[in-house]
Amino acid sequence: MDSTQERTFCKWLNTKLEANGYPPMRSLVQDLSDGVRLIQLMVRDTSLGRYNKNPRMRVQKAENVNKALEFIRQRGIKLTNIGPEDIMDGNLKLILGMIWTLVLRFTIADISEEGLSAKEGLLLWCQRKTAPYKEVDVQDFSSSWSDGLALCALIHCHRPDLLDYDKLNKSDRHGNTRLAFQVAAEHLGIPQLLEVEDLCDSAHPDERSVMTYIASFFHAFSSMDQAETVSRRVEKFAELMQSVWLSRNDYERRARNLLRALSEVQAEWTASVFAGTYADAKAQSANFHRYKHSTKRSWVTERQDITTLFGNIQTKLRTYGLREYVPSQGLAPSDIDHAWNDLLHSEANRSRSINAQIRQIKETLRKEFADLANDFSQRLHAISLELSNVEGPLKEQQEYVRTLQTRLPALNDALSRVSRAENDCITANVEENDYTIFTCQDLEFELELLAQSIAKKISFIDNQIVSRNMTNLTPAQLEQFESTFRYFARDGTNTLSLPDFNAALASLGLVYSDEDMNYLYDHLVQEYGAITFQAFINLLVDITEDQTSPDQLRESFRGIASDKPFVTELDMRLAQLSSSAIDYLREVLPFQRNEVGEPEYDYETWLEEVFV
Repeated sequence: MDSTQERTFCKWLNTKLEANGYPPMRSLVQDLSDGVRLIQLMVRDTSLGRYNKNPRMRVQKAENVNKALEFIRQRGIKLTNIGPEDIMDGNLKLILGMIWTLVLRFTIADISEEGLSAKEGLLLWCQRKTAPYKEVDVQDFSSSWSDGLALCALIHCHRPDLLDYDKLNKSDRHGNTRLAFQVAAEHLGIPQLLEVEDLCDSAHPDERSVMTYIASFFHAFSSMDQAETVSRRVEKFAELMQSVWLSRNDYERRARNLLRALSEVQAEWTASVFAGTYADAKAQSANFHRYKHSTKRSWVTERQDITTLFGNIQTKLRTYGLREYVPSQGLAPSDIDHAWNDLLHSEANRSRSINAQIRQIKETLRKEFADLANDFSQRLHAISLELSNVEGPLKEQQEYVRTLQTRLPALNDALSRVSRAENDCITANVEENDYTIFTCQDLEFELELLAQSIAKKISFIDNQIVSRNMTNLTPAQLEQFESTFRYFARDGTNTLSLPDFNAALASLGLVYSDEDMNYLYDHLVQEYGAITFQAFINLLVDITEDQTSPDQLRESFRGIASDKPFVTELDMRLAQLSSSAIDYLREVLPFQRNEVGEPEYDYETWLEEVFV
């Protein structure tokens, strides 16, 4: 290890001697022993005075060595455990220690990198420069340099034109180291202080020797780094100013857009008019709600971002001692604050106007519904009162009540208007109304009752007229026929449809085949225009007059029995005979039981027995 250091330090000293115009040394032990070389190393910018240039006696050599050591100490370099006799007697270990102290003082001590100095600073500089090279991992000044790649990386990092790092054979340790030494010496002026074997063939290359050599790279590239530093400084300042310029433009653009948006929405609110309908007011309310939860929130975020951007610009300018930024006219943060306060005031007015409009529309809807409902109720009451006061001859009563009936369609139209008004209230969420006690459902129910009352009154008068003309019907028969007609004439027209007509006759025990029923129905419609109560009664009178005919009764029983010679209880029930009639016939009709035990009543035998 000492031989490597001796060789390296000797070469390092020779670079200093050659720079001062002195010939190189060959041996540290021999060439330093008389003190002449040490004095020549110290004499650069200053003079040590007279000294023995060709000392022959030991005392002369001692004077030279003492003069050199004293000069070294005067330069603030602390030398420990070494005296003139150690140098004169060739104590290599102490001589190497002294030279290492000189190396540290004149080559390494002034190295600084990111706040670190000397060894740590040099190591950090190497690590930072070689960081982009994945095969290089500089951790020390020993084995980290044994493959030559770290040296090649340092050269390539600063002068990529001198070697192609990517094309290196990464496994050729000797070749890479030799190339680095050669390029450094020929193109960078870095003397080869080490041999290839000092790095490649040693398990632990000498740290001091490697540091001394690597320090040469630092100083060789320092001027380049300084130029880069100057360029970077200018470039960094230019980038700073450009970033500030971009930030200022961005701030003013965004501030201008925000202010314009705030102004536009307020102008839109000012120009907005209400159509007077709940749908329009609700739509404007929904738009305002969407604005609050979408547009405004984006503006709140943008306002905060703009304020932060302005603060960042000012902070950056103050950091670098630059003049404070003054925004263009009307774009200062205070201008944005004023515009924002105006927006909040406009928002409050907009909210109040929408709410007032909705309240006004709801009140109007309440009154409109109440007016229609109250008026409708009065019209219903007036017709009901007229209906209850009908009197005079039956014919006049009939005509008057029919006149009242013609007023019902107008009431239906009025009820439709009430319903629409109520739907408008429901749409507007109007749940209470102090102007009326009615609902559309109440009035609809009352109108239905009135229509039924009129229909019943007409039916009653018609029936009275018929009853007055029907002298051959008993009161009991007339009442039975009338109640039957009223039961099946349920559609309010006081007439019977074909199914209702069929059912009404069947309920009275009069059953016909489909063909006969259709014929009878068509005949009456042709004669009376419809199956009115009078047509119904006239038919029953005709039937009543000949209902005791055995042939008619036999034909009726055959209709109920579907042409069977007997009738069952089920046949009678399907024919809708009354329960009392069924019970009577079960008692008087002779019967036989079939295979399932059901009675089969013999109506033929019974009719022959009861008729003469």
